Amino acid sequence: MTSEDSAKRTGSPRESPVVLEAAGLVKHYGGVAALRGANFQVNAGEVVALIGDNGAGKSTLVKCLSGAEQPDSGTIVLDGVPVVLNSPTTARKLGVETVYQDLAVAPDLDPAANLFLGREVLRKGLAGTLGMLDKAAMRSQAIDHFRRLGVTLQSADVPIGALSGGQRQSVAVARAVLWASKVVFLDEPTAALGVVQRERVLDVIRRVRDQGVAVVLISHNMPEVRAVADRIEVLRLGRRVARFTAADATLEDLVGAMTGALSQEDTT
Repeated sequence: MTSEDSAKRTGSPRESPVVLEAAGLVKHYGGVAALRGANFQVNAGEVVALIGDNGAGKSTLVKCLSGAEQPDSGTIVLDGVPVVLNSPTTARKLGVETVYQDLAVAPDLDPAANLFLGREVLRKGLAGTLGMLDKAAMRSQAIDHFRRLGVTLQSADVPIGALSGGQRQSVAVARAVLWASKVVFLDEPTAALGVVQRERVLDVIRRVRDQGVAVVLISHNMPEVRAVADRIEVLRLGRRVARFTAADATLEDLVGAMTGALSQEDTT
């Protein structure tokens, strides 16, 4: 059965536009083929889970789509326009942000400073010319941004290292969303969190989706994937081998696609 044969496995086309699409991405590391013509697609206001066994090519695909690596061949299209993402800086300028599992937050800075890290707001006038930061403006904007995303912190004035794991991850996600106008990649965002903290982060992800930003979730947690994703794309041996509507996919479907037991050849 191909990916076009079953609504259960592919889902109906979404009305929202395609934001980011990859076609035929190939990436070699020496003699090892990490990507073998991989395809991928995510729409505006959609959470797409990217799953696959270790070595399937998930990390390499995300690196290519976020500018950390460049594919040997293939096409990346953003908002209908072919792009070359030759660095993470280029990707960020185009509205693509990534949150990695290790968070990459500054533990000695407060949440607002982390939110504007590398993009600090300067004071107006001569003070700004001299490089003085407008900490009040950053704090006010940060609090408003956290409120819109439903991020609750025990304090906005303590170093982020003093917050819980879930709160730190929520700040990392909120920072990416603040600057991402198109797509946010989340690499195992709840891997080190407890049940309550995990649910809080998943709620933030849903709120991000509802704001119209595309979210790509990389996770090994199948119940979590089915709970928060709209669609699921499966990689195996460097290629997309299956696509599912999350609400209709069973655990057996997902595991079968990841292991090759379920045959759903990617024809698009």
